[in-house]
Amino acid sequence: MYLVDTSVFLEVLLIQDKRKICKDFLDLNIDNLYISDFSLHSIGVILIRNKKDDVFQRFAVDVIPNIDIITLSKSSYESLVETKIRFGLDFDDTYQYMIAKEYDLEIATLDSDFKKVSDL
Repeated sequence: MYLVDTSVFLEVLLIQDKRKICKDFLDLNIDNLYISDFSLHSIGVILIRNKKDDVFQRFAVDVIPNIDIITLSKSSYESLVETKIRFGLDFDDTYQYMIAKEYDLEIATLDSDFKKVSDL
């Protein structure tokens, strides 16, 4: 089961270079995909900011109903800063990492920052 990082969805939605690889991954694993609330909001912010309202609308209709949206538990926020410092990640990567650990998910990402984390 996978926590799909923002980068994977944006690669497809913004029609970037690795779109086919990401789309194939999503299609093959559709029954085992999760997205964090943070990623979902980030995708919305980026698409709407870039005047791609129609792309977000299609994403909301085609993708969101088929994946589970998860959030970090309230108690996990207490160790967020410590985890951020330990791995040298920024806030969003730390959030994704902690959700993946909490829900026992593998992170599907194009973000090389996750290579810093030894236990994924």
